[in-house]
Amino acid sequence: VQLQASGGGLVQAGGSLRLSCAASGRTVSSDAMGWFRQAPGKEREFVAAIRWSGGNTYYADSVKGRFTISRDNAKNTVYLQMNSLKSEDTAVYYCAADDYYRGSYYVNHGMHYWGKGTLVTVSS
Repeated sequence: VQLQASGGGLVQAGGSLRLSCAASGRTVSSDAMGWFRQAPGKEREFVAAIRWSGGNTYYADSVKGRFTISRDNAKNTVYLQMNSLKSEDTAVYYCAADDYYRGSYYVNHGMHYWGKGTLVTVSS
């Protein structure tokens, strides 16, 4: 599975940004996609996950109500709509994929496949 994330940039606090992740080489066994992030000097953390089949979603508490993960099966693309951005959302955001969707499991674990990150900077 190859994952290509895009859409990062500089935005003011309170603003919005949408990240995209295009997946190629995906097989029917890869049923989960997600976003993780890593802020400077911090460990990588889970942001959101979605199931390709069924559209189940799971979010980190820190982004619940502000971020929305969605997918376009026809385009093999997953999106992360980020609203009401805060300075603490500043991080490199990574797109990831997994063979099976495991919801809350991702809060403390990563996924199997990873793409290169895209930087999101929120200025206060």
